[in-house]
Amino acid sequence: MIVTIITLGILSGAMGKSAQFPFHTWLPDAMEGPTPVSALVHSATMVAAGVFLLVRLFPFISASDTTMLVIAGVGAFTAVFAATMGLVVNDIKRVLAYSSISQLAYMFAAIGLGAFGPAIFHLITHAFFKALLFLASGTVILSVHHEQSIFKMGGLRKALPVSFASFLIGSLALTAFPYTSGYFSKDEILLAALELDGPGIIFWAGGVLGAFFTGMYTFRLFFVVFFGKNRGHAPEK
Repeated sequence: MIVTIITLGILSGAMGKSAQFPFHTWLPDAMEGPTPVSALVHSATMVAAGVFLLVRLFPFISASDTTMLVIAGVGAFTAVFAATMGLVVNDIKRVLAYSSISQLAYMFAAIGLGAFGPAIFHLITHAFFKALLFLASGTVILSVHHEQSIFKMGGLRKALPVSFASFLIGSLALTAFPYTSGYFSKDEILLAALELDGPGIIFWAGGVLGAFFTGMYTFRLFFVVFFGKNRGHAPEK
């Protein structure tokens, strides 16, 4: 009982640090900072601290089955919830912010399933492809006079070929396209869910649904920004 209370307290701090539901609202608002700062802080350092804390304390946290179940449940729910939010926001950096919340939730789910290795694996792969996406989005924002609404962009693939290629590579990894880094790390997490008896299938279904929504909001962003006609702001020459 005492171990459960202590570990749940630690979990609440980690949830706030890694922006897990219901402590997620601060992360999209933190996107007001410069894009290079977002690429560093919101991909690999600050928000990763909650996940790293749980992994470092895993021998202690795993002593409570209740806490482990709560961690997995929070992760599975937040992965789907944040992905649905990414489907409806129009600010390019906020879409990436909700994407970060969803991917961090995958790591929480993995820890709750006892797969702390895949959690760290996904933490590392996420750091690289999300930093790439943030930096690519920064070049897009600067090229269209600091506009951040994706529906005031459009048709930028020819004007920004490097950003287009960078965004495509990052998007493929984020959506776990076969043989990208995100594919291997997410696969390990979903496999850990399938190997868990009892509620494992529920967490697996949540992970698969979150991955489906991730593909939808990622390529919604990608095609709106880089294809079609320009909708308001032409790139700077």
